[in-house]
Amino acid sequence: MTIQKKWLLSALMFAVATCALAQTTPAQVHHSQDHSAPVAATKANKGQAGALLQIVRDATARFKDVAEAEKAHYSLIFGCVSGPDAGAMGLHYLNSDLLGEVNRTGIFDPARPQIVIYEPQPDGSLRLLGADYIVFADAWNAAHPDGLPPQLMGQAFHFFETPNRFNLPAFFTLHVWAWKENPNGAFVNWHPEVSCQSFVPPTTL
Repeated sequence: MTIQKKWLLSALMFAVATCALAQTTPAQVHHSQDHSAPVAATKANKGQAGALLQIVRDATARFKDVAEAEKAHYSLIFGCVSGPDAGAMGLHYLNSDLLGEVNRTGIFDPARPQIVIYEPQPDGSLRLLGADYIVFADAWNAAHPDGLPPQLMGQAFHFFETPNRFNLPAFFTLHVWAWKENPNGAFVNWHPEVSCQSFVPPTTL
């Protein structure tokens, strides 16, 4: 069984088990913005965005060496994710323990991303791009009956319905391009200047 198939099986097991547990999990507090002061709110949002980028850099700097990420129980899933006309997402290295934790609790720790992202380089090395936070929609919605999507330091997550290209249950995700500036924004799904051209799939026994 390949790494991807093993992970998908684990992911489905997490989705079923954690949805039941989430029924008794207290809802996470959502901080509303003060719409009476839009200028102040904008400055606060920019400050939060910058703070999130710095937290991700601080938390993942040691993972510039992918061997360090693997020591921390991150493993490659999906291969290299690219889009036909939107650039790419790159290589996703998942920590399944952190995924299980957020599915159970519905709480994100910005210093402990579920996924770290890399771009394959022509010389065979990997360049660290940033992080990706993910939670299954059923688990999140069960713990948050208000219907609001997850947010992390002011950044709303993106929703992927099912079926999807990853063969996963519906999920919310937030990419943080902390190590390679994205001209479309630091928190969008796709990076137009990331390429999968140099990716060589790992061999499996």
